[in-house]
Amino acid sequence: MTKRFFLPESELPRQWYNIQADMLTKPLPPLNPATREPVTVDDLSQIFARECAKQELDQEHAWIDIPEPVYEMYKYYRSTPLVRAYALEQLLDTPAHIYFKNESVNPLGSHKVNSALPQCYYCKQEGVTNVTTETGAGQWGAALSYAAKIYGLECAVYQVKISMQQKPYRSSIMRTFGATVIGSPSMSTRAGKDIITREPNHPGSLGTAISEAIELATTTPHCKYALGSVLNHVALHQSIIGLEAEKQMELAGEYPDIVIACFGGGSNFGGLAFPFMRHTILEGRKTQFIAAEPDSCPKLTRGEFRYDFGDSAGYTPLLPMFTLGHEFKPANIHAGGLRYHGAGVIVSQLLKDGYMQGVDIPQLETFEAATLFARTEGIIPAPESAHAIAAAIREAKRCKESGEQKTILFNLSGHGLIDMSAYDQYNNGELVNYSYQG
Repeated sequence: MTKRFFLPESELPRQWYNIQADMLTKPLPPLNPATREPVTVDDLSQIFARECAKQELDQEHAWIDIPEPVYEMYKYYRSTPLVRAYALEQLLDTPAHIYFKNESVNPLGSHKVNSALPQCYYCKQEGVTNVTTETGAGQWGAALSYAAKIYGLECAVYQVKISMQQKPYRSSIMRTFGATVIGSPSMSTRAGKDIITREPNHPGSLGTAISEAIELATTTPHCKYALGSVLNHVALHQSIIGLEAEKQMELAGEYPDIVIACFGGGSNFGGLAFPFMRHTILEGRKTQFIAAEPDSCPKLTRGEFRYDFGDSAGYTPLLPMFTLGHEFKPANIHAGGLRYHGAGVIVSQLLKDGYMQGVDIPQLETFEAATLFARTEGIIPAPESAHAIAAAIREAKRCKESGEQKTILFNLSGHGLIDMSAYDQYNNGELVNYSYQG
């Protein structure tokens, strides 16, 4: 009875998958907020590495080559294991087969490094010397700090202030790799000063941190902004997850009926789901795709589809997305990576077209699911990943009620070993639910 499935080096994907090329209804274009005209590669390359800007707007090429140096770095830790959760199945007494793609074994403990490496590589090739970014829980900031050091770049990270307080060791990791870490909102940027002036005790959000990072990138010579989620090129790089999982599911002799991932901006959901979704789009294969988001930040289930800024200050292009509004201030839940007001452009279009669905999950249910998973599978998941686990448990229980034998695949996008203060609060009965009130 095989539990774990790996790929040999010869089977590792050499290309990323770009779902935009296969979508029947293409996403609407991002708009320049000043002119309301579609943004161009030249516009985006003022903020991002030019190659990332090209990938962002590419709706023609379904397959994009992974640069050889990036592929060589991937080989250090990929493939990540596909794991059959037999113990969890047994405890739930479900006929469902539950698999998870374990990205928590990556360097820095999450899927984020899959995009940090190519973004820093492209910046280095372009002659960039500095990169900057935002981070919530700190997984992305840690990954970019590591990748920047690999490619000899200086890195500055704006971390959401409340997450910085909740997860101080994530900041320590970034600093260990040589990054400068600033709590956001801060007094180091005009955007941060404006926010603090309006609300001195603002806990911060991904929107505020994005504004500060973009301001730094656009006012510092030879500096580019790198983003850890939301945008199309990030989901493109993360498609390595789903492409591996496809081959590993073949080794297991199964194909998923349900594909699940947690959802903040869309990077790990798209990374796992999009390679499988291409079979739904092109071949009509019946698969259910579920994005699990916090009940306190439910842009997919209760947001409005419209053009909105990706940050609080209005520095980004206008993006066509499901949003709670760029001025939305999220509750201080421990899943800091999911506290974002909007959904990525691709995911928003796919949700509109009925290819996927969102579910919102209360904080206490996520920690109950995380604890159950830890006690059966021996892995303590990140609070973000616990949303995917909770959604998978819901589906497994439905299979028990109906008697259907379905195959469920979810993404374990990161470990929770630096989130133990949150688990302490849960175990002590101190955590509470926050529900979005609109």
